[in-house]
Amino acid sequence: MHAVIQTHKLAKAVKGRTIVSDVDLTVKQGEIYGLLGPNGAGKTTVMKMLTGLIIPTSGEIMLFGKKLNESAKEGLKRVGSIIEYPIFFEHLTAMENLQLHCEYLGFYDKRAIRQALDLVQLKDIEDKKVKHFSLGMKQRLGIARAAITKPELIVLDEPTNGLDPIGIKDMRDLIRTLNKEYGITFLLSSHILGEIEQVADRIGVIRNGQLVDEVTLSDIRQQRTDYIELVTSNVQRTAFLLEHELHMANIKIVQENKIRIYDEGVSVGQISKLLVSQDIDIEEIQKHTSTLEDYFYHQIQGGDLA
Repeated sequence: MHAVIQTHKLAKAVKGRTIVSDVDLTVKQGEIYGLLGPNGAGKTTVMKMLTGLIIPTSGEIMLFGKKLNESAKEGLKRVGSIIEYPIFFEHLTAMENLQLHCEYLGFYDKRAIRQALDLVQLKDIEDKKVKHFSLGMKQRLGIARAAITKPELIVLDEPTNGLDPIGIKDMRDLIRTLNKEYGITFLLSSHILGEIEQVADRIGVIRNGQLVDEVTLSDIRQQRTDYIELVTSNVQRTAFLLEHELHMANIKIVQENKIRIYDEGVSVGQISKLLVSQDIDIEEIQKHTSTLEDYFYHQIQGGDLA
C-alpha cells in the first residue's frame, strides 16, 4: 500500500515564530488518517501546506509520489478539501454553487453535480438558497464540492465542528461511505478524541507543532490494560500491605492519595477485605480500563491521567 501523502521535516514559521516543525507524516492509500491535537497545535497549518494554500518554510511534501512545490502542483487536482469553514455564495442555491465551482475548475458534468448532492443526501433543496441551510447542510455541501471531481484524497479540517449529535453521526457515516465504497483516502483533523476514535484507521498526534506519534487504532487497543484505582489517606501503608500481604508487584502511586494496581487476578473485593481488616480508610476503589483518552493525554501532556 503506497503513500498518498509523505512529508519530511515539514516546517512553517510566521514572523519568526515557528508554528509547525519537523513533521514527518505518512498517509497511506485507502485509509482514514486522523490528525489529532488540541486547538492551536498546528493541525490547520499542516493541512494548508498539504493542499497548497500556504508555502512551507522548509521541508518536503510528496503527493501521490511526486514532490509538491510551486512549479509542480498537478497532484492537487486529485485532492478535494475543506480547510476551516466551507464558504459559499449564500444567495445562490446548492446546485448553482457547485456549477460555479465546476466552471472554475474547468470541469463540466451536470450529472456529477447531481450525483455529489445525492451522495451527501442533500435532496429537495433545488430552490433553497444556501443562506437558509443549517450548519450540517453546509458541511455536507462542502463535502459534495470536495468530492465532485471524484478525488483520490479528501482533506477535512475539523469536519464535525459545531454540528449537533445527528449531524456528527451523518458526517461520520458519509466519510466511511466515501472511503469504503469509493476508495477515497481521507486526512481528517480534530481536537475531539471520540470522533477520531470512531472513524480513523490510524492517527497522528500533534503537539506544539510537532508530530509526536503515528499509530494505528488497533495497536492502541491491543496495548490497553485494566487497573484498579484506590484513593486512601494512608498511601504508604496501603502500598506496603498490598505488596506484602497480597504479593502485588505492579503498583504505582500516582498522587499523594491515589494508587493504581496493575496486577491481574486480584479483585476489588480481595483488596477491600484486606484494607478494612487493617483499619485502612478507603475513600474510593474502582476498576478501570485504560482508553485512547489515556494514551492521548499521555502524548499531549507527556504524562499520565491523574
